[in-house]
Amino acid sequence: MSRYQELQTHLASNRYRWLVTGVAGFIGSNLLETLLRLGQEVVGLDNFATGHRHNIEQALADAGETQDCGRFSFIEADICDLDSCRKACEGVDFVLHQAALGSVPRSLEDPIRTNSANIDGFLNMLLAARDAGCRRFVYAASSSTYGDHPDLPKVEEKIGNPLSPYAVTKVVNELYAQVFARCYGFKTVGLRYFNIFGKRQDPNGAYAAVIPKWVASLINGEEVFINGDGETSRDFCYIDNTVQMNILAAFAEDEAAVDQVYNVALNDRTSLTRLFEMIQERLLQRVDGLRPVKPTYRDFRPGDVRHSQADIGKARRLLGYAPSHRIDQGLDEAMEWYVASLG
Repeated sequence: MSRYQELQTHLASNRYRWLVTGVAGFIGSNLLETLLRLGQEVVGLDNFATGHRHNIEQALADAGETQDCGRFSFIEADICDLDSCRKACEGVDFVLHQAALGSVPRSLEDPIRTNSANIDGFLNMLLAARDAGCRRFVYAASSSTYGDHPDLPKVEEKIGNPLSPYAVTKVVNELYAQVFARCYGFKTVGLRYFNIFGKRQDPNGAYAAVIPKWVASLINGEEVFINGDGETSRDFCYIDNTVQMNILAAFAEDEAAVDQVYNVALNDRTSLTRLFEMIQERLLQRVDGLRPVKPTYRDFRPGDVRHSQADIGKARRLLGYAPSHRIDQGLDEAMEWYVASLG
């Protein structure tokens, strides 16, 4: 039995109180669904800056619960408001902090707002969780932290210069977490997400993630754009692997495993051109009348790194991480939701 299976069994017979910030977002709503399926009590916090109410509603429905189920409570608030953060942390065992303003392009256009949410808001949550006596603070870090460091695959101990304001905020998050561990003995774990994908990922807007955006464009007969020559590659990671890592991090027992950052990925690389082909192949099998098209290549996007791939040895060794889905398996599973929801 894997470590994650052991924890699922444990959670099924032991109830804890969890706070999921950014609960109306893609990753947050998937965490909510899984925790409710495991019989847990969840407090959700979101200001709907980027998340959606329907994500919460769908997570509850998929978990077989309703808004008044008694195991989920929601606080509509901004993490930049310290009092709201304190209220959300009351009686909480584990904090899964997902709330942030993501997107490299957004940060280039609006660095002030990105800084406010990702640094001021992060510090508020860290302080509130510490003061509330929460057992563990697990937070969404980012692969953008690696910046211009040339090595592949990326290992946690080697980072370069940040290439965007967003990346700067994520570096600062890790520094604050280290300081809180050193100065206050507060236990944190950072998860450097690589390119996460899955159901409830927003296909709309200027900063939409590439997979749902391409799926929606193909289904609706719109042009698909690839930034650069198509050889740019990413370590695409399915949402179930991400949920697993959050729960593993919350229950890390080895002292060497706490106050660390970990890659959340597959140790794999897929080019954007190959990704487009994989998506189109699956859609052609599922959508009647769909015809194959070719993507349009355009300029590289400022602030983007050329290649990204993660070493996951540290997560395997210290947390017992065992990815359940490779990219093809993740696309197969997610495609049913994409087709039903994005068409």
